[in-house]
Amino acid sequence: MKSVGERGSPGTVGIALGFLWLVYTVALTGAGAVDTTALMSGAKADLEQALRELAQTREQIESERTALVRQVREWEERVLTRRGELERARRAADNELVELNAWRAELRTRSNELAAIEALLHNYHEALAGRLQAVEMDRYEPALRAFQAARSSDAAPPAERLAQQLRLLEIGLQRLEQRIGGEQLPGRALNSQGQLVEGQFLLMGPLAWFSTEGSPPVAGVVQMRLNSPAPELALPPHVTAQAISEVIRTARGILPVDPTLGNAWKLQTTRDSFWTHIQKGGPVMVPILLLGGLALGIFAWKWIQLHRLPEVTPAVVAPVLEALERGNPEQALHLARQLPGPGGRMLAAAVEHWREPKEFIEEILYEKMLALRPTLERGIPFLALTAAAAPLLGLLGTVTGMINTFNVITVFGTGDPKTLAGGISEALITTEFGLIVAIPALLLHAILSRKVKGWLGRLEQVGVGFLNALPEGDPAGIRR
Repeated sequence: MKSVGERGSPGTVGIALGFLWLVYTVALTGAGAVDTTALMSGAKADLEQALRELAQTREQIESERTALVRQVREWEERVLTRRGELERARRAADNELVELNAWRAELRTRSNELAAIEALLHNYHEALAGRLQAVEMDRYEPALRAFQAARSSDAAPPAERLAQQLRLLEIGLQRLEQRIGGEQLPGRALNSQGQLVEGQFLLMGPLAWFSTEGSPPVAGVVQMRLNSPAPELALPPHVTAQAISEVIRTARGILPVDPTLGNAWKLQTTRDSFWTHIQKGGPVMVPILLLGGLALGIFAWKWIQLHRLPEVTPAVVAPVLEALERGNPEQALHLARQLPGPGGRMLAAAVEHWREPKEFIEEILYEKMLALRPTLERGIPFLALTAAAAPLLGLLGTVTGMINTFNVITVFGTGDPKTLAGGISEALITTEFGLIVAIPALLLHAILSRKVKGWLGRLEQVGVGFLNALPEGDPAGIRR
């Protein structure tokens, strides 16, 4: 259907044709005589025909416009309806997206909870497997293997996998119920001589006891050892094997209980005597201990020597100076020789040369102190040598011990830690004793050096005081 502007107007066409006919008629009139009345009536008829066609066209356009307006309204209503449906669909999609995100968060939370539960069950599996007695392994080994199979099964649904793992928890609870009143099982254990003996196990909670039926019975507290083919028996102090056997046989009596669940026994076995500890250090321990003993002996000797040295004070020197001021050098020399120790000998040498200039007397005093210093410091440098050499010897023991350890690893591998104990003990113990010897030696060297320096300083102070108080004149007229 064409619009109004696209269709031709019949009235307009008729008017245009009439106008052309009139022009043609005028032109003919100019050329000759024409019937004007006929011409005007024809033009009028054409004009009326054109007006009628124009009215019909307008009516047709108006009817078509009304239909078009109705159709446009219908399409607008349909568009509005579709827009409303689109908005509702969008709101529904947004709500579903929010719900989907909530379900995803819930799924993550449940997945984390499932992973946490499986981790707790795994820890329970490890704890249960570590606390099982050797006599119980045949009973609970299938359940432990089923737990491992369920844990490593990725194809099974999570609910089924979790249910299979929870069965181990049920078995553990049943085990606890059986242990409340005590349970006896036959089995074998190692006695104190390392021999396997047949007997009965008494299991109660995490504790276990064992007893044979022979006379005398072999009984004790069950202890698990690493790499041991069977559990070992330990008999606590003040407890007899007969008492444990009587309780297992009659279900009456008192049993020894270890609240540490065997950890105290394990720690007790790791404690060696002092001599055993030294023997584990190897041959390097000999020079380390020799240095330590010599350093201790030298310290004791020097301490006694320095402690016995008499103190020379200005008050002791005062009578010697008074005798020299009175012009009595013989009495001053006699008093100086009566003073004990190196200080008296030094003053006696100074009094013997008191007639000489003070510079010469000062040189004599300095010479005596220089000669006295090596005597006082004799043996002290050995303490410094010990403090420096002991850690080096400990390091030597560490190196040799690690070499032995690697040699053992090369031959036997790292499967059995007992084969590595000797080399590791030698490596660590020599370092330990090297530091034990070096640190006290360093401190003792510092103590003795300070004591020697203090005594020499006081002796030098006395010498300087003697020179300063020496009379300048010669009362007897005999000093040059």
